[in-house]
Amino acid sequence: SDLRQMLATKSVENIQFLPFLTTDVNNLSWLGYGCLKRDWTLIAVNAIGAALQTLYILAYLYYSPAKRPVLLRSLLLLAVLAAGYGYFTLLIADGRTRLARLGLFCSVFTISMYLSPLADLAKIVRSKSTRCLSFPLTVTTFLASTSWTLYGLQLHDPYIMVS
Repeated sequence: SDLRQMLATKSVENIQFLPFLTTDVNNLSWLGYGCLKRDWTLIAVNAIGAALQTLYILAYLYYSPAKRPVLLRSLLLLAVLAAGYGYFTLLIADGRTRLARLGLFCSVFTISMYLSPLADLAKIVRSKSTRCLSFPLTVTTFLASTSWTLYGLQLHDPYIMVS
């Protein structure tokens, strides 16, 4: 719905950038976890998710009047992602340890991403208005997290299950 709004209004007014960026980093992290596990479900879903989130970021950048802050935030998170990649691939030699630490990182990052809208919840309670809340996004996030929990239960993978 945010992408549709950007395309229709040719503006990024009332659309937050950070969720696009954090979700992209989250998808790329889980993609790495899926590659380490050789789990094609994780690989496919997160590769598609990362591609879509990158499309959203590019559209946001295109319609944003202030491109510099958007680029700087994107580059900062890409640097964090590159540092994480370096840490997990160069500094942790043991595959099992690498998988466990990357799984923990992905889980913590996903949980913090799900917690970030709580700031909007305070605004909703104060204003008694849900204008800043994307209902479709809320419902799909709930369904997606429930699906991943069930998938994690099937695999007996606590990192996927928690997220």
